[in-house]
Amino acid sequence: MAHTIRDKEQLLRRIRRIRGQLEAVEAALVAEQDCYKILQTLAACRGALSGLVAEVIEGHIRFHIVDPDAKPTSAQAQAGQQLIQIVRSYVK
Repeated sequence: MAHTIRDKEQLLRRIRRIRGQLEAVEAALVAEQDCYKILQTLAACRGALSGLVAEVIEGHIRFHIVDPDAKPTSAQAQAGQQLIQIVRSYVK
């Protein structure tokens, strides 16, 4: 089973939160709120989206690139974990 199918509900919850944040940006624009408030909400949206991207990439690495049944001490598993750490720090 693919990780996106297995984690479908969790991923959908994250998408719904991001949608709510984007709607908050729209509402702030409609209400002509201060640009600081709008920028702050946009930054939160970007962070949430980056977190979602990192999570899906991590799942892809763990389930499609590295053999999920491999021992965690294998060179391939260690390289996969290193790549995951790099992706997570990149999207921060």
